[in-house]
Amino acid sequence: MILFLWFAAEQRARDNWPEVVGLPAEEAEKKIREEQPESRIQIVGPDQMVTMDFSTGRVRIFVDSAGKVASTPRIG
Repeated sequence: MILFLWFAAEQRARDNWPEVVGLPAEEAEKKIREEQPESRIQIVGPDQMVTMDFSTGRVRIFVDSAGKVASTPRIG
């Protein structure tokens, strides 16, 4: 029981998803939503400008020209 609670807390505390790099943006968004359903997810294309503010409720997914995840999505 204690191990399960520790594992559940670790899952909630997650702030990045390196395993989705290389996946299509829609598939990456689906995987992130499974763990963080309350997050606002933004898909950011190549050369697209973004603000520099930090938001704990946002995950940005940066994609390349083919629509594949180019870097590790993270909260912020």
